[in-house]
Amino acid sequence: MKERFDTLSATCCRETTRLYSTSFSLGIFFFKKEVRHPIHAIYGFARLADEIVDSFHEYPKSLMLAELSEDCFTAIERGISINPVINSFQQVVNKYGIDHSLIRQFLNSMEMDLGEQAYTTEKYEEYIMGSAQVIGLMCLHVFTNGNREEFERLKLPAMKLGSAFQKVNFLRDINADYQDLNRTYFPDVNLSAFSDENKKAIEQDILKELNEALNGIRQLPRSCRKGVYLAYVYYRQLFRKISRVPAERVMSERIRVSNGHKFWLMFDSLVRYKLNVL
Repeated sequence: MKERFDTLSATCCRETTRLYSTSFSLGIFFFKKEVRHPIHAIYGFARLADEIVDSFHEYPKSLMLAELSEDCFTAIERGISINPVINSFQQVVNKYGIDHSLIRQFLNSMEMDLGEQAYTTEKYEEYIMGSAQVIGLMCLHVFTNGNREEFERLKLPAMKLGSAFQKVNFLRDINADYQDLNRTYFPDVNLSAFSDENKKAIEQDILKELNEALNGIRQLPRSCRKGVYLAYVYYRQLFRKISRVPAERVMSERIRVSNGHKFWLMFDSLVRYKLNVL
């Protein structure tokens, strides 16, 4: 029965999220039950593409990404895929009316990672839009459940949150991206001479977006507000840890928040949420 395969598909997406991201997994756990599966499916699909461009170095990455794109849109049209993650994703796209242009923008940003890019400000903004902001918009389609007015009202904060999360990831992974993948995302920054001044300018941009995103989180439906706030708190703490260390340390080690600290943040965040002091 197809219901059994759909259950398998949902399980694959949930386990993919758990394996790759403690922060998002815990955040999603605090969503209402009906919201969890769609967000796992969006994350699972994004992770498939990310793995191709970041990890499959001994394989034909360009061809594999093109195949993923073709399989995705074929599945959306047919309403099924034998790939469990794509199967779950197509269900979400079709159920919530996710704009196909968002998927194309995401895949375009993944394609940008396949080649050596000199990121101008314009290219940087294009990449951020496709790799992060559209994911926020896909999730917002689920959160607002077809309410177009609510979607439009929360659209900009959702984009700011996705952008801020991505830029924090860039700072956290700046050394690995530069040394291992030969990527320099930040425009007009020479990473071979990355300075505290460079880092401070990037942090000011991130802080502005985090503050703008928080106002949108406060207005989210109750079905998802708690979980999104928790993910925000995790990233805000990671950002604070990164901002406290010099540029040379960011270029030599990956700054992280321990799992123990994440659980403490979870407890503190739930208390704040209960007291309505977000």
